[in-house]
Amino acid sequence: MLLYLGPVIFGFLIGFILGTRIKSNPESNINFTLGSYLVVFIIAIIVAWQLGPFPYYDDIPIATGFLSGAIGLIIGKLLLGR
Repeated sequence: MLLYLGPVIFGFLIGFILGTRIKSNPESNINFTLGSYLVVFIIAIIVAWQLGPFPYYDDIPIATGFLSGAIGLIIGKLLLGR
């Protein structure tokens, strides 16, 4: 079993960059709690499972690039989000 790091690294970087660009509007009543991040992560796992691996990748049965992009988005928002 071989894990391809290209989609994982690229997905995380794109997700992290997009996560840092998410702005919080103080006039909005929308607040992201730990539970909402958990729901987003679970939905990302389900979507990655349904997408399946990139053609000719047979390392694991999920879309690793999509899942790492979702993780990067959440980490980027939590660490450097405005």
